[in-house]
Amino acid sequence: MLTNLEHIGIAVKDLAASDALFTKLFNSPPYKREEVVGEGVMTSFFRINQSKIELLEATREDSPIARFLEKKGEGIHHIAFEVDDIEAEMKRLQAEGFTLLNEKPKPGADNKLVCFLHPKGTGGVLVELCQEIVPKSQDDKERRL
Repeated sequence: MLTNLEHIGIAVKDLAASDALFTKLFNSPPYKREEVVGEGVMTSFFRINQSKIELLEATREDSPIARFLEKKGEGIHHIAFEVDDIEAEMKRLQAEGFTLLNEKPKPGADNKLVCFLHPKGTGGVLVELCQEIVPKSQDDKERRL
């Protein structure tokens, strides 16, 4: 089940310039910058109360963000929703007729497992499902040793 709006992703051409712009807008700097090598993207996160804004800059010409910027220019790229059980939610949505862009959850930015839904089935909006990656407890690690 979708439990919360997790963040809004915004594609940008120049992350440093966009960080400066959004820092002025929110009167607060980003709390985190992180590269997601597998997606060819550098991210920067801002927090506004319980909401987050993720800025995304392409790090390779063949990345999804680079293709998005080429086709549509800067702007809202996706809306992300938090889920409690990403695999169960992926199965539920697929059974409802939504097309998943990845078969299994994959590591994303900000300590999340993610899956995207194809925008053709969501009214033209790229939807991301996010589940917090919970680190294994020290007890679990010790039991496996």
